[in-house]
Amino acid sequence: MSEIVIYEDGRVKLETTVSKDTIWLNQKQLCELFERDKSVISRHIHNIFKEKELEQDSVVAKNATTATDGKTYQVEYYNLDMIISLGYRVNSKRATQFRRWATKILKDYLLQGYSLDRERLKKEKLAELERTIKTIKQAVESRTLAENEAKGFIEIIGNYAKSWALLQGYDEQTLQEVIVTKENRFILDYDEAKEAIAALKKELMAKAEATELFGNEKAGEFKGNLLNIYQSFGGEDLLPSVEQKAANLLYYIVKGHPFNDGNKRIGAYLFVLFLLKNGILHKPNGEARINDNALAALTLLVATSLPEQKEIIIRLIMNMLADTI
Repeated sequence: MSEIVIYEDGRVKLETTVSKDTIWLNQKQLCELFERDKSVISRHIHNIFKEKELEQDSVVAKNATTATDGKTYQVEYYNLDMIISLGYRVNSKRATQFRRWATKILKDYLLQGYSLDRERLKKEKLAELERTIKTIKQAVESRTLAENEAKGFIEIIGNYAKSWALLQGYDEQTLQEVIVTKENRFILDYDEAKEAIAALKKELMAKAEATELFGNEKAGEFKGNLLNIYQSFGGEDLLPSVEQKAANLLYYIVKGHPFNDGNKRIGAYLFVLFLLKNGILHKPNGEARINDNALAALTLLVATSLPEQKEIIIRLIMNMLADTI
């Protein structure tokens, strides 16, 4: 146990002991803390136990204390759970001050704890990666793995680091919206979109990969999909970035089935066309942001997702387009 200061408001300064991962005050200290006499504190403690807010065995500990008369007495101490419960029951100016103080401390703890948890998770992921690389290196040194195999494993870990982060974010529902490209170089209007779909249909039918039903629109639904991605309010786009518009366009077509046949292929095709015309289909080094296999997998994911998963699916698509991870 060690002496620490737990509370100080200019008039009251209480010292207590730490034991069993909590702090402890006796009844005299509780009376001083909340500026109420022993009968009031005793009544509240009795009610807390009576209402089963706390279990007595869990929050009370007896400690032998030597009094000024030289005799040893068993004094009851109450832990932090009881201190907080009393703080929110006692009616006094001092108790009000304590509640404000406790609320601020809890808020600070939650905010700082969240930040610390994020840093801890980052460190854990880094440590995990370092352990993996260390294992591979040890395997090379013991000749369990050939040097070229080990090099391949390390390249996989590094090259697909973004994928691991995206999959973790998807599983934990923690992916955030990313707004990268605000300038719309290309506005996909209805007539141009229909011409593009007609060109795709012609090519696919030539290879016997589509029928006459391909791309036949249902009652103007597709036009509504296009209007949705360009909605605005007060002169501001509701979907401000190109990435948001592209992600929603893919989702609306694949999930909304505005055509009698070919919704997945049309959705994927217009998604790529939209990115290309807006100049963000490729990275600065010329590499496609979404490759062939990724496009197919993403389209199928949208098609098989549940309606309530829309927001996380949209964020996943946007994160895949961004180079922020």
